[in-house]
Amino acid sequence: MVLGIIVCGVGGRMGGAVVRAIQQAPDLELVAAVDKPGSARIDKDAGAVAGAGELGIPITSNLPAALKRNSVIIDFTLPEASLGFLKYAAESHTPIVIATTGFNVNQQAEIKQRARRTPTVLSANTSLGVNVLMALVADAAKRLGNDYDIEIIEAHHRFKKDAPSGTALALGQSAANALGRDLGKVMISGRKGIIGERGKKEIALLSVRAGDIVGEHTVIFGGIGERIELIHRAHSRDSFAKGALRAAKWLAKKKPGLYNMGDVLGL
Repeated sequence: MVLGIIVCGVGGRMGGAVVRAIQQAPDLELVAAVDKPGSARIDKDAGAVAGAGELGIPITSNLPAALKRNSVIIDFTLPEASLGFLKYAAESHTPIVIATTGFNVNQQAEIKQRARRTPTVLSANTSLGVNVLMALVADAAKRLGNDYDIEIIEAHHRFKKDAPSGTALALGQSAANALGRDLGKVMISGRKGIIGERGKKEIALLSVRAGDIVGEHTVIFGGIGERIELIHRAHSRDSFAKGALRAAKWLAKKKPGLYNMGDVLGL
């Protein structure tokens, strides 16, 4: 059976990548495309906007009217918009993959509450490789223990609005959980001046913004006499799009609840 996909944020870089990836998947079909109210793309063909050719799917700003049976929503937008889409998803019991980053604590709590009514995947990064990296980071931190310093360096394009990246935060959280640390208390995001020796339990998340970098994450475990570096580099947005589609297919068969890409991949 072909699964219908509703793309929210179709006018963005990731929304377009998802539309193009759907066209390469014989078991998936784009059934609706949503963009923000007032966008110049409203009523234009979603395929043409995404560079996938005419598909006969006009872009709308009205998600409730676009909802279809036997479909999954994929959302790459902004936190406020994502919460609105999740509200409609919960009311209609439509599964939703939320790949937006930058949610605050209250917004995360709202997502958890609404996910009780519909299957929901929340992921800071839908790349399969990044999620395997998170598992490797947790395993390395557990095995290396407190004698190794942890530094996480992330680099993205100049247009990214949040820092550190949601992926860097998730990597830091993986390491902190493995070591029994509270990331909120041990995380630092920059250094300047005479700051003294590095704190033994610090986990540093350092951000680079330049040009058109798709996404790079380096996790350093620095010991005395050696260091380990785990690196993931995204060469294009295709890896995120394909991961989101894999999550959508997995989610379509699940009961209401809040899931992550680790659940999707069985990590």
